Amino acid sequence: MANGVENKLHIVMFPWLAFDHIIPYLELSKLIAQKGHKISFISTPRNIDRLPKLPLEYSTSITLVKIPLPHVDGLPENAEATMDIHTKDIVYLKKALDGMELELTNFLEKTSPDWVIHDFAPYWLAPITTRLRISRGFFRVINAWFLAFWGSTDMMLTGYTNPPPTPKDLMVMPKWILFETKAAFRHHEAKWVVDAMQKNVSGMSDIYRAGATIKDVDVVIIRHCCEFEGQWLKLLEDLHHRPIVPVGLMPPSLDNSDNNGTWTCIKEWLDEQTKGSVVYIALGSEVTIGPSEINELAYGLELSGVPFFWVLRKPSNSGHMDYVELPDGFEERIHGRGIVWKSWVPQLKILSHESVGGFVTHCGWSSIIEGLMFGHPLIMLPFLVDQGLNARILEDKEIGIEIPRNEEDGSYTRGSVSSLVKLVMVEKDGRKIREKAKEISSIFGNRRLHDKYIEDLIQFLEDHRKMANGE
Repeated sequence: MANGVENKLHIVMFPWLAFDHIIPYLELSKLIAQKGHKISFISTPRNIDRLPKLPLEYSTSITLVKIPLPHVDGLPENAEATMDIHTKDIVYLKKALDGMELELTNFLEKTSPDWVIHDFAPYWLAPITTRLRISRGFFRVINAWFLAFWGSTDMMLTGYTNPPPTPKDLMVMPKWILFETKAAFRHHEAKWVVDAMQKNVSGMSDIYRAGATIKDVDVVIIRHCCEFEGQWLKLLEDLHHRPIVPVGLMPPSLDNSDNNGTWTCIKEWLDEQTKGSVVYIALGSEVTIGPSEINELAYGLELSGVPFFWVLRKPSNSGHMDYVELPDGFEERIHGRGIVWKSWVPQLKILSHESVGGFVTHCGWSSIIEGLMFGHPLIMLPFLVDQGLNARILEDKEIGIEIPRNEEDGSYTRGSVSSLVKLVMVEKDGRKIREKAKEISSIFGNRRLHDKYIEDLIQFLEDHRKMANGE
């Protein structure tokens, strides 16, 4: 590990403009800073201002750097993150990020960091870091199988244009995956993915951006570990011919603070429930759920008879849309047995409470990690991007079960919600899922294991920095 000032690294972090990317980048920054290294964390002014307050211990090791986001037509005023806009407008955010190139280049020229660790979007960084002799790492905040699904670097750059893929192409296991896996998209997911793979107003597709980012990168850093589905890491090395360094799962730590008494109020209700009896429902802060989906989920929870805590917030990117209403009389009928919470909650504290015994999740990778680190079986309702593949893999591992959907439109029924909640939470046939989820917590919640991954990453960064003296 680092010994002496001369071995200390200066690392620039530049995440994509989405808080489910920004927060893992900030957490990795803190883990690296704890080892004595210096971090310059770059984002836009509003995003920096919305970050959680850094503890005093990082006051000299982490510098928050604001680079303005240029205006582009189509992007609403003051929109600087995906949470500020509708999904359809994210293409304009990518175009705006490309406009940060000059200011970022100026910063790198002035500060001469050892490394830039960045996300999938700034494909234009390679020639800049090469000229300045700065090492470059791509940190993928989600798991290895989603990246591996798209094939080699060359495939990502040229293989999806002529001809473009169809939904059917994405509904089967890719030919370069030679081991057994259930990783494939459903038809309703594949239609969305195909649309997202097309060239957009930013001038290129997302998959091209990611391929151009990986090309000639010094290392791909990925939130994955060898102990869970480790074969995907070897596949990534074979596909991209780059060093693949897993950073572990980065399980978060519990925060002892209370947000305006929110946790005290929630804990009082949870304390009254039987151990392992409550199913917790949270579908992410940026997933927009339609009225029919809300209704079916609500009726399904009601029919199940299982105690529940449902976080139902208006999506941050829903603008001036009216709040989606629950079915008439629903909250009165479930009073005492269920809670519908319509504002922020301390999710990790809720999942850590002994009364919680299951988790209905949208299958975002961070949420999966948080659920499984406490050994909770997953009832899975994926919506976008990597979430469908995550659900297939986890169901195959028998640590969760996916709510069935209509293949064409992705709709689901109250009956399927009710039956799966009962299966996972109380029925004898769900015992295996409960036991397997409990077993897997020894990997997902093993802080010593994942701390070692951080140490190994830092060692790699120290050993592979490009030196200004020409080394």
